[in-house]
Amino acid sequence: MNSTVCPQHGAQPCRGFTLVELLVAMSLLSLVMLALVSALRTAAQTEERVDRKLQSADELRLVSSFLREVLGRISVQKTPLVKQAGDSPYFFRGEPNEISWLGVLPARHGVGGRHHLRLFLSSTPNGSALAFQYAPWTGPANAPDWPGASSSVLLEGVQGFGLEYLDSQVEPPSWNPRWTAVDHLPDRVRVSLRTSTGDWPYVVVAMRALVGSDPSMSGPVFGGGAAR
Repeated sequence: MNSTVCPQHGAQPCRGFTLVELLVAMSLLSLVMLALVSALRTAAQTEERVDRKLQSADELRLVSSFLREVLGRISVQKTPLVKQAGDSPYFFRGEPNEISWLGVLPARHGVGGRHHLRLFLSSTPNGSALAFQYAPWTGPANAPDWPGASSSVLLEGVQGFGLEYLDSQVEPPSWNPRWTAVDHLPDRVRVSLRTSTGDWPYVVVAMRALVGSDPSMSGPVFGGGAAR
């Protein structure tokens, strides 16, 4: 602080700040403001990352739960539509990026009962998405009508999607990207997904045959018997 004699106050000194002191004060204030802005930006970015993580965790939980519910309830009903050797007699098709099967939709999804179901990667205006289709089952002699089937998007922004099928009837049991067996269905399906937040953990679904879905199945057996 500089002290000089004020002409207006006689011998009383006139107190004020020099230019250098003002520049130093302004520089310190600028540093404080810069630090505050940086801290606020960091807090906002952290909150955004946390929100993305929470959203990703919710999506993982919902999609995993849905897949385990619908993919784990498979019908082994056979069809007379087989036309050539090597075709599966089941309503099942397992490819690296698509799977279709005959299963049961729980009533709480709005449409209960036996349906042809399909899981695949679809193109949308916002990019690729995991899509789900379902068409009513109208009998073993009728193929699914996929063009007229209802559909819904399970997950937006999918950057990678893959399927593998476990065959436990070979030694050693192995995961295959395509299902080619015609005398049985896979024991498990492994789903891999990748989004903008990274790779999801594998979703492994045990495929359990619905009791009574095959005429050769006699239903539950008590007293030591085993039901397929």
